[in-house]
Amino acid sequence: MRRRDFAIGLLLAATSRPVRGQEPAKQHRIAIVIPTGLAAGIGVGDRLWMAFFQELRQLGDVEGLNLTVERYSGEGRPERYPDLAREVVSGNPAVIVAAGNAFARAARAATDTIPIVWIGGSLIRAGLVSSLARPGGNITGVTSDAGIEISGKRLQILKEAVPSASKIAYLRIEQGWGGAGGQPLPAGAEQQQLDEASRQLKISLMDMVAREATPTELRRVFAKTEQEHPDAIIVGPMGELIANRQLIVELVEQSRLPAIYPWREYAEAGGLMAYAGDFVELARRMADDVHEILNGAKPGDIPIYQPTKFEFLINRKAADELGLTLPATLLGRADEVIE
Repeated sequence: MRRRDFAIGLLLAATSRPVRGQEPAKQHRIAIVIPTGLAAGIGVGDRLWMAFFQELRQLGDVEGLNLTVERYSGEGRPERYPDLAREVVSGNPAVIVAAGNAFARAARAATDTIPIVWIGGSLIRAGLVSSLARPGGNITGVTSDAGIEISGKRLQILKEAVPSASKIAYLRIEQGWGGAGGQPLPAGAEQQQLDEASRQLKISLMDMVAREATPTELRRVFAKTEQEHPDAIIVGPMGELIANRQLIVELVEQSRLPAIYPWREYAEAGGLMAYAGDFVELARRMADDVHEILNGAKPGDIPIYQPTKFEFLINRKAADELGLTLPATLLGRADEVIE
């Protein structure tokens, strides 16, 4: 799904005309692809994309002036990512901005020349780069992955919140469609680290796998998991999932289970707890990469950025609705308690 927005207000147009003798601003065109949701909504009401566009404006790249933005959505259907990638590449944008590893993999397969600025999990584990410091090739960006130990940290927090929990479900999306014959790739090192942490905490970890990020599929997975009676849920950090955060929080609430999430947006939507990186920090770094490339930098020379700041959030209302009394030590460690 794509929307091209060429319209600008009359006042903006009048004030943006170059003065006599001044060179007009060089025009650039970028394509942004999100894994699910409405393409037309990119940059509207979403903290990540609002921060991305704000940083671009501060750097002098303004949509409607010197920047044209083409918006695409994978509509939660990873099986069509290869076709979507070819469609995006056929337009020959100056930069492709890709959210999520699955589409980044499809875009990289479709072009080795158009720069790709990506946000997602680990490109090293996805096999797309060999180094964060010098990724090489045509791809760079920011990773939400600050190390696989973060997943174990979330599991540890959840166990501390619910000491009686012995069976915890891990919600994730199948890892893309880049395997042989178009088959989904297996779970990565993140789940391996969760397995190790679960053994240390004496927890049985259930794999709660959604084939795609659609409301129908998520409801199916929750209904199936409910029959297996887990004690709590840990939600994976996949971008495809956060686009469905409101539905996921509602499904967790219906299950009457405590859960921990990977982004603060889940806690703000009513989720119990989040141990999260800063989306705004990542968005600004991603915009910096786009700006550098538009001004001649090679993506392979731009280091991939990892988050350095994490915050622990607790939603007290969600705890009260579950009848869950959280330990004072856990509440005391929270960076923010949402009342």
